[in-house]
Amino acid sequence: MAVVADRSIDCLGLFCPMPVVKTREALQHMDPGQVLEMTSDDPGSEADMKSWAIRTGHQLLGIEKNGAVFRFLLRKTH
Repeated sequence: MAVVADRSIDCLGLFCPMPVVKTREALQHMDPGQVLEMTSDDPGSEADMKSWAIRTGHQLLGIEKNGAVFRFLLRKTH
C-alpha cells in the first residue's frame, strides 16, 4: 500500500542545509504519526536526510529518485 503524505513541501532548487531546515520547520507544525513528503534536487540531500532522521529520531519511510529529483517520505515520531 502506498503511503499518502499528510503534507508536502518542495525544496527543488534549494541546497544544503535548506532542505533539512525546511523539513524540520514543516514537521514542527505536524502531529506525531503524520507523514511529510519532501522533494529535493540537491545531490547531497539523500545523505543529509538519512543522517538527520537518525539524529532526530523521525522515521524515514522511503526515498525515491526520479532523474535528479529525490522524493523523501518522513513520519513524525514525537
